[in-house]
Amino acid sequence: MTLALPREVILTETESGVVLLNEKDGRFWRLNGSGATVLRLLLDGSTPQEAAERLSAASPQFLGRATADVHGLVDALRGAGLLVAR
Repeated sequence: MTLALPREVILTETESGVVLLNEKDGRFWRLNGSGATVLRLLLDGSTPQEAAERLSAASPQFLGRATADVHGLVDALRGAGLLVAR
């Protein structure tokens, strides 16, 4: 499953991460640096598991936590209409 931003969602880089703006309803989300890294990996074609592995590469003992966090982020972004499967 490939993940993408819907057409109505704009991604803007910030000093500390990214902001996602849904032009359809005017709502926005801010992602910190880790969240932005995960989102970029997902948009570039990585699976959630691959993104978690990259996120925890320096500290493999935290892979379980990273996996849960990545899946939580994906669920939250999909639930908000900011990420869709393509």
